[in-house]
Amino acid sequence: MQFDEMASQSAEFVGLMVRLQTVLQQAQETATEKATGKEFSIVDLRSIAEAYLRMLPRFFEQPLAVAEQTQQLWFGWMKAWQAAWSGESEAVADKRFRDRRWNRDPITRGLRDSHLALENAVEGLLRLLPDGTKDSLRVRFYTRQYLSALSPANFLSSNPVASEKFLETGGQSLLDGLRNLIDDLERGGGRLDINTNDAMAFTVGRDLAVTPGKVIYENTLMQLIQYEPLTPTQRKRPLLFVPPWINKYYIFDLRPDNSMVRFMLEQGHSVFLISWVNPSRDHASLSFEDYMALGPLAALDVIEQQTGERRFDILGFCIGGILVTATLAYLAARDDDRIATATTLATMVDFTNVGEVGVFIDRERLEALRLHMADTGYLENHHLQDMFSMIRENDLVWSFHVMNYLMGQKPPAFDLLFWNADSTRLPAAMLLWYLEKIYIENGLRKPGHLTLNGTPIDLSRIKIPCFVLATKEDHIAPWTSVYPTTKLLGGPVRFVLGGSGHIAGVINPPGKRAKYGHWLRDDHPEAAAEWLAGANFHPGSWWPVWAEWIDRHDSDERVPARHPGEGPLPPIEGAPGRYVLLK
Repeated sequence: MQFDEMASQSAEFVGLMVRLQTVLQQAQETATEKATGKEFSIVDLRSIAEAYLRMLPRFFEQPLAVAEQTQQLWFGWMKAWQAAWSGESEAVADKRFRDRRWNRDPITRGLRDSHLALENAVEGLLRLLPDGTKDSLRVRFYTRQYLSALSPANFLSSNPVASEKFLETGGQSLLDGLRNLIDDLERGGGRLDINTNDAMAFTVGRDLAVTPGKVIYENTLMQLIQYEPLTPTQRKRPLLFVPPWINKYYIFDLRPDNSMVRFMLEQGHSVFLISWVNPSRDHASLSFEDYMALGPLAALDVIEQQTGERRFDILGFCIGGILVTATLAYLAARDDDRIATATTLATMVDFTNVGEVGVFIDRERLEALRLHMADTGYLENHHLQDMFSMIRENDLVWSFHVMNYLMGQKPPAFDLLFWNADSTRLPAAMLLWYLEKIYIENGLRKPGHLTLNGTPIDLSRIKIPCFVLATKEDHIAPWTSVYPTTKLLGGPVRFVLGGSGHIAGVINPPGKRAKYGHWLRDDHPEAAAEWLAGANFHPGSWWPVWAEWIDRHDSDERVPARHPGEGPLPPIEGAPGRYVLLK
């Protein structure tokens, strides 16, 4: 290394140390406030400690089983190192260690294989805990978090890929990683806001959300976009998209080659879409009922005014799908038949088994959340991001730790991760009611348990055809918890299981970009596992299956294409509109 380069690195290092000292003081204050309960955190240390204390006696009750698992740990650990030194160790499928350099020398092989042996042995030990309890779920979850953090991939000295990069760059990769770490701490104000995307790679309205359309209506909660047609004639029934309000609407309209909006326009649909506002303190009192009244119900009235039609197709994704389902039940209770077909994507309406999300939510955390939002009026977006990232910690936390901090790299440009980071706040009244009534009390599946605008609702009264999509690796809405929807709705249901997870499994366009297949079966046996055992796998996107399903339920003649400027409602502004741009 040249003297000038060394001097430059030294100066850079000194500057970074000054910034680090400042931001670490912020980080320490933030951590202290969260640990003492002064600042809200999704991770409740007291409940975690209590869960471990309550579960510890379960191991004492099974001394022989514990001894057997401990023995397996030592056998696995010794076998790993013996194989490493003998050269018998082979590459493993685990994504953390897929680089061939992990298999290059006995030290890295031994570190890798002994860690995997430790994880396997602890997993066996945790299987001794009872199933179905909040305490056992927490112990399993946080033990996995701890083991994932201890992976040799997460340390510069034991990660052969990062170590090699350090030597090749003369230490510059470590300096770059330190700069990335400081940038993330400064952006989070002392909270580690791990960068998962290239924030400069896309601009909404220029690179993403570019399908031509106009905002034809707006209220305090949403803007309604009508899209320009892509066919000379269109289906008579308009199609309304209801996105989740945890993120921005353009998950449905990323780029032209993976835009669900564009795909349905190409099928001849007249597409309308809700763009939710990013709530502020002014929206604190908005309720779930307000989301229904000012969201899909208002949109249906506006679309009827704009097109003259009174029958519609509707689609909802994630919490947007929950809102759509509740709205369908509300309309059914009032004998309102405006919806002809409904589609829900990655949507649970039965919260009997919510998966690992249940680690974070109970009545005690609900009260802590209530106190926090009494001051703010909303829940900050990073809390939910942190929660969902911890559920897939190796993919969404530690992989970026290695890339950003050990390797000194920047995340690549990826539209799905860009959208995922562009999340929104949640208003206090809506969130508290949703968590208590729908999540904790599981009220949607109980006839008459929930009342919306004075009307008790019952999902079994929904008699219209419904298309229900789940995704096989979904960590937010587990597919086995989406499947019970087939038994709760009162009409015909088409259940489809897509590949991949909550986002990638949904945004899986046809053609060359179709990365994942899907499973189909016409009947709905009682158990989800039984359904899958008899289902047929089909390669390619599920989107054409959905389009064909809507087509089978539509016998109306087509109408001349509808352009946003031709209806009685004058356009307010061009798509994507102002609301989606609010940070």
